[in-house]
Formats: sequence, structure tokens, C-alpha cells
Amino acid sequence: MTDILFTPTTLGDIPLANRIVMAPMTRSRAPGNVPTPLMATYYGQRAGAGLIVTEGTSPSADGLGYITIPGLFSDAQVQGWRGVTEAVHAKGGRIVAQIMHTGRISHPDNTGGLPVVAPSAVAAQGQMFTAGGMKPLPVPEALTEAGIERVIGDFAAAARNAVAAGFDGIEIHGANGYLVTQFLAPNANRREDRWGGSAENRARFALAVLDASIAAIGGGRVGIRLSPGNPFNDIADPAVEETYTHLFRELGKRDFAYLHLLGPKLDFDVPGLAKRLSGARLILNGGYDRDRAEVDLAAGRAEAIAFGTGFLANPDLPERLRRRAPLNAPDSATFYGGDAKGYTDYPALAA
Repeated sequence: MTDILFTPTTLGDIPLANRIVMAPMTRSRAPGNVPTPLMATYYGQRAGAGLIVTEGTSPSADGLGYITIPGLFSDAQVQGWRGVTEAVHAKGGRIVAQIMHTGRISHPDNTGGLPVVAPSAVAAQGQMFTAGGMKPLPVPEALTEAGIERVIGDFAAAARNAVAAGFDGIEIHGANGYLVTQFLAPNANRREDRWGGSAENRARFALAVLDASIAAIGGGRVGIRLSPGNPFNDIADPAVEETYTHLFRELGKRDFAYLHLLGPKLDFDVPGLAKRLSGARLILNGGYDRDRAEVDLAAGRAEAIAFGTGFLANPDLPERLRRRAPLNAPDSATFYGGDAKGYTDYPALAA
């Protein structure tokens, strides 16, 4: 019997040679927030994935939460990313840009002095690494109505820039406590206007970003990533099932490429609920090995499975999974920042 993991599929308008997805992983190797030739080498090495989702990439200067992460809001960034997409496509791969506005998980030192913005003026617990060292996360400025519309437009502009840079599509980062999640979570979103309060209002921003991105480049090239119940970056939602039931139902009214899910196990079946209410093609992420991936694919719980750290240390991860070969161990000291060490120097299998 053919292993499902290695069979082709399609997510929206994006054909995949296999169902192995490289999950987005921040590597902080874009000095000046511009992608480099070294990044093109890194992603090109991993083009055996059915789909690569890039590291989080900011749609605007005020979305640059972390030092030396890339953006998609300048001509230089578009040109830098073009080198990446060409390297991946030259090896037959597919790649989408993950568009990430970090919201309150940021610091003015990392945004060029621009204010840190969020749904409400509520600081997250924790610190941010800056060029001046670790600093407490600041109290953000609550976005005005005009500010919200501006950020939605920034996502759409980044989607258009992604296509100009040669990407096969985009993934909206609605997970892990960044801006989209901040709107969804009542502990970060204390607004009393149409963008806060009820589950319907808190989901409005995520849906508006999705709709604007679809209008910009077509739904067949737009995915979205969500992490229900994930407390990362000081997120809490006491009614998480209600929030995501509404959001999944609204997603079912839209035509887009895929829904990418990760997060902790909850007391309800998140992928099952998402599939039933949204009808979306699903990518599942979180602690998968080959055998567990095959089980969920065979059960129809997803169309593709995302692998994270495995891809970081194994540029040829799909081939290693196919052969059931040993995996390289990742070097956590080189995850963020630096040069080729721990980035492009992990060995591949012998042919």
C-alpha cells in the first residue's frame, strides 16, 4: 500500500508533490529585515517538502516584533525574497510566505521607534530581545479604527508583494499569540467596539485580514494558521471552544487554500470541529512522526502534516522519512541569529 504521506495533493491553487509541509520557524537571519542569499540556500535545501511555509514575515515596520526577522513591505525585501522563491522553484518545490504582525509582542527598539500596537493597551508578560539586550514587553497602543483598517491593508499589500516575489501564496499567521490571536483572545482584547467583546466581534479582525488577502491575490493562494487554546505569549481564552466554533463556521463561508492548525490538546476535538464546520483542507502540526502522520492522513483528519524542528536539522527530511533513516539532532544554540552554522551546514543523506 502506498504511504499517503508521499502522495501528491492540492491545497487551493497550490499543487504539492507530497503531503509533508515545512512548518514556519523563525531563524532571525535577515539583517535589516531583508532576506539574504544564505536564506535562499537554506530554503532551497528544503525544497523536497511538498510545501514550505516561511518564517514569520512582517507586513509592516510596526509588525517587526523580533530583531532581524524579514518583512514584505519594501522593494528590497521583495527582491530578497525573489532569490528564495527562485531557489525553491528551481528544485521543484512550493513555498508560501507566512505573514506575521506580532502586535504587542514587540518593542520600539525592534520597530525603528514606531509604537507597538495591539487591540488594547494591555502588556503581555515577558521580555523581548533587542539590540540593547532583553527588555520588558511594553504597554502597547490600542489601535484606532483607522489603525485597524491600515493594518488589514498592510496584510493585503504584503500578499501582493509575496506574489510579486514569486511565492505560490501566503499563510496568515493567526496563531501563537501574535496580533490576529490577540484580537481573538479576551485577555488581550478588551475593546468595547465592533472589534471586541463577543466571539463574533473578536473574530472580526481575523476574518477581515483573510477577506482582504483573498481579494488581493485570490483565495486559492491564501492559507491561515490558528492555534486554539495555545497560551503562548500570554494568551488566555476561557471560552476557547465558543470562540473557535464561531471562527470555523465563518471560515466555512469563504473559499481559501487551507487551514493550518497547531496547539495543545483540548477537551474538544479541534481538527474534527474545524473540518466539520469550515470544510477546509487541513494541515496539522505538533509532534508528528511518520507513523502518526499516516494515521491522521488515513483517517481523513488532514490533507497534509507539518514538521518543524525535524526540517531545521534535516534539509532532506522527506527522504529521511521515506527511508526511515535516522535524523540529525538540532543545535538549539544556533536556532536564532548567526550565520551558516546550524543553518545550512546540516548534512543530507548519501545518495
